[in-house]
Amino acid sequence: MSAPFPHFIIVDDSQLDCFIAEKIIQNAGSYSSVKSYMEATEAYEAIKKSVPGPADAMTIIVLDIQMPVMNGFQFVDAFEQLPADIRSNYAIFLFSSSINENDKNRLGNYPSIRRFYGKPISKDTVAQMIETL
Repeated sequence: MSAPFPHFIIVDDSQLDCFIAEKIIQNAGSYSSVKSYMEATEAYEAIKKSVPGPADAMTIIVLDIQMPVMNGFQFVDAFEQLPADIRSNYAIFLFSSSINENDKNRLGNYPSIRRFYGKPISKDTVAQMIETL
């Protein structure tokens, strides 16, 4: 039996980027659900309160780096403090429109980050993220 299709959480302060990412994920067809948050703090609170079940599909977090209030790295700092049984159900992929070398160099400091991608998200990117699960 194959694993269930993953859930997706999009965290981006741009409503347009959230909309585009949702449509591309939906058109890729290999998903269980898609939810967007324009504030990382809201996404973090929802994840923190989640109660994972043993047969739950993985959740892919599509995370923008540059956001007000809580940026992508601050989100990951907080995420990595969550209990392991919650963290193990999520895979974080960072996205940014600017490929800042300092940001790329920081990626290795975070075990939760699977990969960094430049924006915009594409159908191929969605397929690559799913393949890494």
